[in-house]
Amino acid sequence: MVSTTTCHVSTRVTGRYADAMNVTAKRLQSFGETVFATWSRLALEHDAINLGQGFPDFDGPPEVIEAAYRAMLDGHNQYAPMAGIPSLRQAIADDFHASTEISAHPDTDITVTSGCTEGIAATMLGLLNPGDEVIVFEPFYDSYPATIAMAGATMVPITTRPPDFGIDVDAVRAAITPRTRAIILNTPHNPTGHVASQQELEGLASLCEQHDLILIADEVYDRMVYEGRHIPISTIPGMWQRTITLRSLAKTFSLTGWKIGWAIAPAHLTRAVQAAHQFLTYAVPTPLQHGATTALSMGEGYYAQLGVDYLARRDLLCNALRSVGFNVSVPAGSYFVMCDHTPFGYAQSEDFCEHLVKEIGVAAIPPGSFYKDPADGAHLVRFAFCKTMPVLEEAIARLSRLSN
Repeated sequence: MVSTTTCHVSTRVTGRYADAMNVTAKRLQSFGETVFATWSRLALEHDAINLGQGFPDFDGPPEVIEAAYRAMLDGHNQYAPMAGIPSLRQAIADDFHASTEISAHPDTDITVTSGCTEGIAATMLGLLNPGDEVIVFEPFYDSYPATIAMAGATMVPITTRPPDFGIDVDAVRAAITPRTRAIILNTPHNPTGHVASQQELEGLASLCEQHDLILIADEVYDRMVYEGRHIPISTIPGMWQRTITLRSLAKTFSLTGWKIGWAIAPAHLTRAVQAAHQFLTYAVPTPLQHGATTALSMGEGYYAQLGVDYLARRDLLCNALRSVGFNVSVPAGSYFVMCDHTPFGYAQSEDFCEHLVKEIGVAAIPPGSFYKDPADGAHLVRFAFCKTMPVLEEAIARLSRLSN
């Protein structure tokens, strides 16, 4: 006789996996969901205009998109070489020479990565050893601490302050120990818009030479400068041999979804980056690399117009934010603006941003996760102005309700 008793399989988890948090590696447990995903989701839920996450709401140049499409039709749909297709590496070398007068060799000094974010990860994993220390300026791009943790290294933050968020070279000097391996320099800076000065760069270069440090230069906003000028730190005497420069197609050509970036460094540093890159993505999409080659051939006229367009957006948003009551730190570069929101009576940026997205209909980013101690960013909020003028104007109309 067959039993008709129902058999129940227990779903109770015991042992070391009983706590769901224990499933995630300890080095990543503290990071959770990125702040960009959180506030972009809230923007959708509340039908708010998203001035939080830094992606344009318009497409890049049609001829660049056409070049990628044509590459697909022409059969460029298999794996690319690990370091990138030759035409793109040559275009990157030419573009780098135009901005630095440094002749990077396309075969030994350039690696095409899946966006600058993967370039950051490959750099950390390829160069850092457990116990190494990396000096980072905060507020920081949130992949820095995560990828440093992945490598088993330790982040040492140097806090920058409004209104200009300048670099305190003396503070960097005091933070260096025998375990210091590298400094990450993001200029033009996300999220503050600070553009490093010649004096700041020379001070950092001197410390790198004195202590034999690697300099990781995140320059994805190098073409978006409105005050002063961007000086690649690789051009400071003695720095090419110890600098990894990270740049990207995404922001400059409004093609964030393509995830095309690159690392430029002398051969001995490139080998370290590629040692990790080959096991992260190996290669990035072949037809999109053909599109990127076309993008980098567009010339200085494209970059000049880009600067004009973003300057107009910056000024429109900054003037509006100031007029409704924010204390605004006007960015010299990038497409973000940091503001002090405390005139509106909120002590915490998360609370203010929740009010903003739910009651005003505009999403922004509370920058606490860009600091080791979130309290250092509690009075600040970040807006992105990489949007069309009509979208910015609608956001400004909604923000005007803050002054009522």
